[in-house]
Amino acid sequence: MADRMRDKVVLVLGAGSAGPGWGNGKAAAVLYAREGARLVAVDVRESAARETAGIVAAEGGEAIAFGGDVTDEIQIQRIVAETLTRFGRIDVLHNNVGITDIGELEDITKERWQRVMDINLTGAMLATKAVVPAMLRQRAGAIINISSTAAIHINDYRYFSYSASKAGLNHLTRALAVRYAKDNIRVNAIMPGLMNTPLIHQQIAGSYADTAAMMAARDAKSPMGRMGDAWDVARAALFLASDEAAYITGVCLAVDGGLTCLGG
Repeated sequence: MADRMRDKVVLVLGAGSAGPGWGNGKAAAVLYAREGARLVAVDVRESAARETAGIVAAEGGEAIAFGGDVTDEIQIQRIVAETLTRFGRIDVLHNNVGITDIGELEDITKERWQRVMDINLTGAMLATKAVVPAMLRQRAGAIINISSTAAIHINDYRYFSYSASKAGLNHLTRALAVRYAKDNIRVNAIMPGLMNTPLIHQQIAGSYADTAAMMAARDAKSPMGRMGDAWDVARAALFLASDEAAYITGVCLAVDGGLTCLGG
């Protein structure tokens, strides 16, 4: 293990993976632990959180796991309280939870729209609200929100609620960064672009003829000629959470192989 996160307590919401392989939250959680963090892995599927914690434990790290729904304020407050009881502090909050909902505008119901907003945006707010009091007492903390290039870049997917929720998450990130800058609480976001993670096979694949067509099309859209992966996002998160980024706050960092340079 390295030591960029030595003795720091990191709470990762969405620490599991949507399917076999490495999702953004799972990779970030394991990387934080490899760098010395004590990990609290949370996922709506407790089995997925336990899988991630098990990987960390097998590598000699320290991790605990919880099942938790980010849209349930009571659950999130309980997890934060139990983390503080166990470790006494929370140095990093990593908000990774998010879903897409593809469909034409006329097909979107109010309930579908609200579900995306609740999970992608309100959940991050509730988690931040629960964690900030501890960070204020510590006079230090880092919050990493996983957004998307869809917040700033219009693509071919009809996921209007997703784009709107991620745009909201970007601006929430900046507003919180300014509010808590004097308290030494840094708030940044990462905007993944075209990534090859289990999530796309569950939530995006239906937009293509088959998996091979999806992979080829997404690779071709990147200026680098290939998609990124969860480890690209994890390494960016590690930097922003670490003391190396001590003077960086309010940044929405694109990890996208140059995709957003192409314009809308």
